[in-house]
Amino acid sequence: MFKAFSGRFLLVALVVAISLNSCKKSSSGGKSSATGWNYNDKKMGNFNVAKVKYPKAGPGLKFVQGGSFVMGAKDEDVMGDWNNVPRRVTIPSFFIDETEVANVHYREYLYWLENTFSDDTNITRKALPDTLVWREELAYNEPYVEYYFRFPSYNYYPVVGVNWQQAHDFCIWRTDRVNELLLVKKGFLGKDAIKKEMRGGGKDGSFNTESYLTNPELVQMAKGKPKSSGLKDINGKPRKDVRMEDGILNMGYRLPTEAEWEYAAYGLLDQNPNIRKKEKGSGEENRLNQQIYSWSKNPNGLRDNRRGTFQGKFLANFKRGNGDNMGIAGGLNDRGAIPENVVSFYPNSFGLFNMSGNVSEWVGDVYRPMTSVDGQDFNYFRGNKFTKVYKNASNEYERDSAGHLKRTDISDDEVKNRANYQKNNVINYLDGDSASGVFYGYGITSLVNDQSRVIKGGSWNDRGYWLSPGTRRFMQEDQASSTVGFRCAQTYLGPPEGPGFKGGNNFPTRKQGKRK
Repeated sequence: MFKAFSGRFLLVALVVAISLNSCKKSSSGGKSSATGWNYNDKKMGNFNVAKVKYPKAGPGLKFVQGGSFVMGAKDEDVMGDWNNVPRRVTIPSFFIDETEVANVHYREYLYWLENTFSDDTNITRKALPDTLVWREELAYNEPYVEYYFRFPSYNYYPVVGVNWQQAHDFCIWRTDRVNELLLVKKGFLGKDAIKKEMRGGGKDGSFNTESYLTNPELVQMAKGKPKSSGLKDINGKPRKDVRMEDGILNMGYRLPTEAEWEYAAYGLLDQNPNIRKKEKGSGEENRLNQQIYSWSKNPNGLRDNRRGTFQGKFLANFKRGNGDNMGIAGGLNDRGAIPENVVSFYPNSFGLFNMSGNVSEWVGDVYRPMTSVDGQDFNYFRGNKFTKVYKNASNEYERDSAGHLKRTDISDDEVKNRANYQKNNVINYLDGDSASGVFYGYGITSLVNDQSRVIKGGSWNDRGYWLSPGTRRFMQEDQASSTVGFRCAQTYLGPPEGPGFKGGNNFPTRKQGKRK
C-alpha cells in the first residue's frame, strides 16, 4: 500500500516538475510562436532572442511620461508674429537631461578630443566654444571671455558659446562614451581599450556606436573576453560582438525636439490629481493646460507662493527690467547676474531644472514660422534628413576623421526602387515648405533657411515673457550666444508609464511565446 502510494506520489511530483519546468522555459520566450523552433538553441540555428527589456535612462537623464498637451503660446503674442499658434500635440514618453549641459561636461568632451585626436588639432578646434560671445563694446565682460568656461568657480554653470552643430556633435560623443563603458564593463572590449584610445588612438582607435553596430571590425580597439552574457554565435560559442537587438547598448543621446522640450518644460505630471495623491486608477485628462511657466504650483506668476521663508522668492534666473539682472544688494532677487548653477531654483514636476530662465536652449528642429499649419500632431519634428551609410568602390564602409561613419544622400535610383520614397518624397529636409507652398528667399525677403534652428526658453538676460515654454526664437546653426546652451534627450521604447511599469490598467497582455 505504501509503495503504491509513494509510486503515485513520485509520478505526480514528476509531472508537476515537468509542467513547471516547461512553463518556466516557455515563459522566458524560449520558443517561436511563429515556427515552433526554440530560441537560443544551437540545434535549431541558435537564433538569439534577448528577454524583453526596456531602455534605461542614461547618466544624467530623467524620465518624462508622454501625453497630449497644448503646444504654443499661452500668453498674449506680444511679438505679433503668430509663429506659435496653440494646437494639440501628442508626445511619446522619452528621457531628457535633468540639467543643462555644464562647462565641466563640455570640458570633458574637449579633453577626450585633445587626447584621442592629438594628431588632428582641427577636430578639437572645431568643437571649441566661442568665448567671445561675452565681448561687448560698451560692457566690461572680458573676465567672462577669459574665465567663464575654464575657471572652477563655473564648473557647474551651463556651457554657452556653443552653436547647434557643436551641441549635436556633443550628443554623438556622449552616446559613444556611455556605450563604450558598457561594453568594457561587460567584457566585450578589453579593459585597456579606453587607455589606448585616450593615448592618441585616432579615428581607427576610437569607439563610435554606429560604426561598431554596422561593422565592428571598423573599430580597431582591444577585444575583450565577454563575461557570461548568454550571447552565442551559430555554433553555440560565446559571441564577441554586441548587436542592437541584444538590448545592451544605450539608445543614444540627441537634442530634444521642440515639441519634446516644450512638453517637458511644462511638467504637467502633477496636474493629474490621482497622480498627486498616488491613487490607483486612470486619472483625469487635463485638457485646459493653460499654465504659462514651467512650474505648476504657481502657474501664472514669477514668484513663489510657498509659505515661510521661501514665500516671494524668484523662481527663475531672468531679467526683471532694464538694468535689473539680480536685484539690489541685501535684497537679491534671482541672484544671477549671468547664468547660474545648473541646479539652481526648484525643479519642475518631471525633476528638471531651469526649463524657464538661466539659458535658452538649442533643440533639434529647423525653424519655420508656420509650424501650426504644417506640423504633425504626433511626435512633431521639423528637420529630418534621410541619408545612407557610404560605401566606397570596393563596397567597404569608411569612417571620417572623427571616427564616424561616412554618410551620403539617397540616390535617385533608390528613390525609383522604393515605393515609400516615391509616395512621401522623403528626401533631404522635410521642412514642410513643399506641402505648404511657402517660399523663403533667404537674404532677400527672409532670414529663415534650412540652417535656422529653434531655441527655446528664456535666459538670464531675457524678460519674463520669454520664460514661457511656448515662446520660440531661432538662430543660424553656426551661430552662438552667451544666452544659449543646451541639454540632451534620449528616445524611450516601452510602456509609456516608464521602465518599471508592471502591466496595464485597461489592456492586460499575455507574455509572448508562452506555451503550456
